[in-house]
Amino acid sequence: MHVFESLLALLFAANLLSVLGRRLGVPYPTVLAIGGAVIAFLPGAPRLDLPAELIMALFVAPVLLDAAYDASLRDLKRSWLPVTSLVLVAVGLTTLTVAVLARLMFPDMSWAVAIVLGALVAPPDAVAALAVLRQAQPPHRTKVILEGESLLNDASALLIYRLAIAAALAGGFDPLSAAPAFGLVFVGSVAVGWLLAWPVAALMSRVEDASTSVILQFVVTFAVWLLAERLALSGVVTMVVFGLTLARRHFGRMPARLRVPSFAIWETATMVLNVLAFTLIGLQLGPIWSALGPERRGPYLLAALAILAAVILVRLAWVLLHHGLDRGVRRLLGAASDEKGAPTVKDALAVGWSGMRGIVTLAAALAVPPSLPYRDFILLTAFVVVLGTLVLQGLTLGPLLRGLALANDGLVAREVTQAREQALGAAVRVLDGELGVSAERLRAEGLRALERARLGGDATDHDEDRLRRRMVQAARAAIEDMRRSGQIGDDAFRRIEEELDWRELALAAAP
Repeated sequence: MHVFESLLALLFAANLLSVLGRRLGVPYPTVLAIGGAVIAFLPGAPRLDLPAELIMALFVAPVLLDAAYDASLRDLKRSWLPVTSLVLVAVGLTTLTVAVLARLMFPDMSWAVAIVLGALVAPPDAVAALAVLRQAQPPHRTKVILEGESLLNDASALLIYRLAIAAALAGGFDPLSAAPAFGLVFVGSVAVGWLLAWPVAALMSRVEDASTSVILQFVVTFAVWLLAERLALSGVVTMVVFGLTLARRHFGRMPARLRVPSFAIWETATMVLNVLAFTLIGLQLGPIWSALGPERRGPYLLAALAILAAVILVRLAWVLLHHGLDRGVRRLLGAASDEKGAPTVKDALAVGWSGMRGIVTLAAALAVPPSLPYRDFILLTAFVVVLGTLVLQGLTLGPLLRGLALANDGLVAREVTQAREQALGAAVRVLDGELGVSAERLRAEGLRALERARLGGDATDHDEDRLRRRMVQAARAAIEDMRRSGQIGDDAFRRIEEELDWRELALAAAP
């Protein structure tokens, strides 16, 4: 009962802190982590000693699936180069830099242990960055890059981490022998995620009750993650591929009466999990600090602060270097440096400074085997890097974005207008050949709505009969075709899909 009471109290306090953060314009993960750290040193502070495996499954799996569902394959393909550079090169450089730095400060630390440390602090958590970016309304490209990175950087870092853990326990690390295992795990994870989506899609399409559908979605999410872990695959890669595939196999056919409550529940659930996760980060400070002897606290803390600085600088340096290389290639190919839509140095600064670490780093640190040398230092460093980036970058990212004055490119708004026009045009064409007063009235309403859409306005009306249902179905087919052909991204698609969902619900409620 004490654990349950502690959870309720923490959730209540965390929600108050998140509201305070939004009022102050501070990303809520930063406020929650600071609040948790303060609570950790209060007399009688709660201790939530959750297993690392549970932390990953509980906090990472559903949030990752939700992000994979919202991801736009078209936009990811367009930004594949900067996303890949962050997922592979930035993570690899950070891992190597931290490992070298740790070896310089602690010469008796093995390379395998140093790589474990580097890998677990390498992947940024985009939740905090995106919380700020949504308020600043940056260019769509910047948002896509950070969202794409958040889907895959955990996978590359955790694969390195897992191989380094095995090498440290075995007493050696051979990169040449580790590379095939790395590739096998990645390919196996992709295959399993893709294959699992098909039977799950078939199962979900047979469910007609909203509550049953939502429960089944969460059960399947945790089951896929646990299965991947049991097969020694990457839960992150498996979940991302599973989510991307399932979103395009099942959810397009899900009726509005199931999709609307599902989306609302998932949004609430992921928010609760993020709130608890970042509060948990702060609460770990007390146990970690208490486990260190007084003689080790000073040297360990200084070393952890040095690694924090390295983690921030390596990402920023690589993003700016990549931007310079990209501009150089564009010039060689004859593209104008001020080409519309081309990345600018301001975009690079925004992406480079959006490297806050989060729950994945902490969970990976807690999962380090107790027998591994320097485990206490690894735990302290992980916490310092997470809290340090959340505070230092989280509190300054907003002012930085305002100072850079990044202009919203209006891409999503233009695509929403385009999709709305196409959807309404398809809906009006359904009435071709239909006669009678009802058809004429609906045709007139549809044409008026189409004119409003062309002027950039909303096109909401009240549908209630057979012809209106056919119009909604035709509109859905039109925007599905636009997404499939790449004319619009998922942001615009979801916006119009939501409008059509509410129309469909209004039809279902009509007598």
